[in-house]
Amino acid sequence: MTILGVGTDIAQIPRILSLIRRRSPEQLAYRILSEVELGHWGASRSGSDIKRDAQFLAVRWALKEAAYKALYPTYRPTWKDLAYYPLGAIEPGSKPHLSYKYQSNMALHCSVSHDGDYVFSTVIAEQ
Repeated sequence: MTILGVGTDIAQIPRILSLIRRRSPEQLAYRILSEVELGHWGASRSGSDIKRDAQFLAVRWALKEAAYKALYPTYRPTWKDLAYYPLGAIEPGSKPHLSYKYQSNMALHCSVSHDGDYVFSTVIAEQ
């Protein structure tokens, strides 16, 4: 496999909170989440915890921004073309995984960390 690129991103959770407050958590979720992620979103929501919603969306925002940076200019994915599967989502013990809808032969290795108001992500794209 050949490395196409490496991407990083930092998302500030208060910025995501600001976007949510201007519209709604659902509007932002429908704009940036894939169908699979929308399913995870619905299953993970616990009432009206807006900070938890913001962190969930900030993780996906940062990962997708990092993935775009790793893939560009060879590929130009949209928000919904990329799907994030968190730790253990595919099978018990599986690592976090990012997939690109139109490239099944591609490996998108991802790492995400959050601390306080920030979410940091790194993506390495291999094909």
